[in-house]
Amino acid sequence: MKRFKKVYLEISNVCNLRCSFCPGTKRKPMVMQEAEFKVILQKLQPWTDYLYFHLMGEPLCHPHLAEYLQLAYEAGFKVIITTNGSLLRKCGDVLIDNHVHKVNVSMHAFEANDLSVPFSKYLEDCLEFGNKAEGKMIICYRLWNGGGADQLNPEILDAMHKAFPGEWVTEPRGIRIGHRVYLEHGDKFDWPDLSGDDQGQDVFCYGLRDQIGVLCDGTVVPCCLDHEGDIALGNLLQQDMEQILSAVRAQALYNGFSCGKATEELCRKCGYARRFQGR
Repeated sequence: MKRFKKVYLEISNVCNLRCSFCPGTKRKPMVMQEAEFKVILQKLQPWTDYLYFHLMGEPLCHPHLAEYLQLAYEAGFKVIITTNGSLLRKCGDVLIDNHVHKVNVSMHAFEANDLSVPFSKYLEDCLEFGNKAEGKMIICYRLWNGGGADQLNPEILDAMHKAFPGEWVTEPRGIRIGHRVYLEHGDKFDWPDLSGDDQGQDVFCYGLRDQIGVLCDGTVVPCCLDHEGDIALGNLLQQDMEQILSAVRAQALYNGFSCGKATEELCRKCGYARRFQGR
């Protein structure tokens, strides 16, 4: 049985921010209920070790985050959280106390919003969490704003040097700034959208190869960028993963990418997939 390197499980599509780089979603706001979460956990167990509580939404907004983290841990998953960082002062201990494997902090989120809190307070909360959690999990501070809104990056980097004053070492996963603490740079990218420009059929993607996504209503999508569920392959609350992956639409998508061709309109409008050309 093929296993995925990671599965994105959207426990909620609700977010407390509205980042300019994020498309958001027009789907009905909802949080995944515990009974549904347990069903999906059980169905995902044969398929991956790494579970990302993310697709759309801010996972730290979920009212039962601690319980869900514990359930996932007991089911044998290594959980990765991606957060905008604004709720780390409130929820950081929940992450530390519930066996989280890795936390990605999108430090470029502040500049992409009109927030009422001072930037210094946001920075302090994000970096204090890193100091407190250092060594207990992998922490990755992300600056994925190359070519976009990056005016605050020098101030962010200065604060990081003060919070992590030791030697910074460049490694394959990023710049190691502390014990299991990393800084990761990346370019801004445009999310695929059906209203976007067609970039041609010749494309390769790792969707359905090393990753798959599950939206908060159980809909299975091929990758973490399908924010509206445009490529709905099935529903894990009603079907098993084997049924979903063996269906005509999923097979056509997988086989198309094997030949370097996109069978889905959304994939033909995905600029991110261009990174994999000439793989």
